[in-house]
Amino acid sequence: MMVKYPFETEIVYNGKNFTIIQDFEVPIPSFFIIGTKRKINSVADLTDKELLEFAKLLKFLRKGILVKLKIKEVYLFQNEDSKFGFHLWVFPRHDWMEKFGRKIQSVKPIMEYAKLNMMTPEVVNEIKRNVAMMKKYFNEKYK
Repeated sequence: MMVKYPFETEIVYNGKNFTIIQDFEVPIPSFFIIGTKRKINSVADLTDKELLEFAKLLKFLRKGILVKLKIKEVYLFQNEDSKFGFHLWVFPRHDWMEKFGRKIQSVKPIMEYAKLNMMTPEVVNEIKRNVAMMKKYFNEKYK
């Protein structure tokens, strides 16, 4: 049974310069987005201090996805022509995605499949569990 997305943005981390959210349009557990609070379009627009913070945040997020959520592989995407400004997708590779292949071209069909087929109570609950685990991980360990 498909459900309407039952929540707004699920925030994993809310820092001074960056936020990490669960993607709320594409119901794929552990599909996180790192965004800047300052309106920029490119990693080249980050200050040196922000760049160091971003790198540390990305590394910590990726480690948490591996250790806490047991996701061995992710794809990282950043485009500079987004109306939302700079953000980095941390796109997890789940076993069910194998039928779509492993090339960059597989991501769009995976996202379309998720939008059409995965807005179920089970997936929504998995998303919420994963977000809760990552929030706890950040609250306890990120400095």
